[in-house]
Amino acid sequence: MKVLVTGSAGFIGNNLSQRLLERSDKVIGIDNLNDYYDVTLKEARLAKVIGHENFTEARINLEDRDAVAELFKKHKPDRVVNLAAQAGVRYSLENPYAYIDTNIMGFTNILEACRHNKVKHLVYASSSSVYGANTNMPFSVHNNVDHPVSLYAATKKSNELMAHTYSHLFHIPTTGLRFFTVYGPWGRPDMALFMFTKNIIAGKPIDVFNYGNHRRDFTYIDDIVEGVIRTLDKVPTANENWSGDHPDPATSKAPYKLYNIGNNQPVELKYYIAVLEDCLGKKAIQNLLPLQMGDVPDTYADVEALVENVDYKPQTQVEDGIANFVKWYKDYYSV
Repeated sequence: MKVLVTGSAGFIGNNLSQRLLERSDKVIGIDNLNDYYDVTLKEARLAKVIGHENFTEARINLEDRDAVAELFKKHKPDRVVNLAAQAGVRYSLENPYAYIDTNIMGFTNILEACRHNKVKHLVYASSSSVYGANTNMPFSVHNNVDHPVSLYAATKKSNELMAHTYSHLFHIPTTGLRFFTVYGPWGRPDMALFMFTKNIIAGKPIDVFNYGNHRRDFTYIDDIVEGVIRTLDKVPTANENWSGDHPDPATSKAPYKLYNIGNNQPVELKYYIAVLEDCLGKKAIQNLLPLQMGDVPDTYADVEALVENVDYKPQTQVEDGIANFVKWYKDYYSV
């Protein structure tokens, strides 16, 4: 297939691009290499795919309507995976407009390009943050998610609604993937594991929010990518049993589908830090803080739909995932 991947210099997008190339798909990678975090890390990721005969690089902004339209018109991708986004819950408190520009306007441009170029399937990144104020665990795609607690979460929920509209109006098959706290080698420097590792090695304190008592369904990068691949290959169809009297948020009479991709094994942050300390052979200096504005106390993914429809369930244990990250970090930064 010819697959267009947005965010191809990003953590998930780059790993996905490599996997697609390994199975002989052609990849058109979009990324603007913005400076939200270390650009040299993004360039190092890209170096793993640039030069491959089946990889085409495009450095454009998703907000650039004409550039996106021209790229789709030129390459005519069969399928699209939209992973580019302004990420980060806390940053959305400081710079809300960045989230509207990329996550709303940019996604609109992707939807329009899919509409006008007969794309056979659009897969896009949503987030576990859409569950917001929900407390019924594990989080299910069949639950209502109308109470986001950050603008980032609200933009991701908006993406799901926008995708459904295009599936309904223009019969574009769309699949939304709610990712749960992704970690692993080549990860994002703004994520906890990366920041903790850097500070522990340097002998600096780490900020531990909610006093370390919140739980996260930490999901290893390889499991995330496998889930993306399997759902990309599973084009959604209309749910003929869907009823407006009892609407299921995860399906529709349109070709629309939602999945959680999470480890289905929430881990307390205290334990996550303890595993990291063991891998580094060094104790952390912990600066215990209350829960941050916009954060949720716990996340826990119900992955029943993923298992049922694509026969996959993430399974990497945090002990193995953190060990792999630490090994990569030490190699990459020559620690």
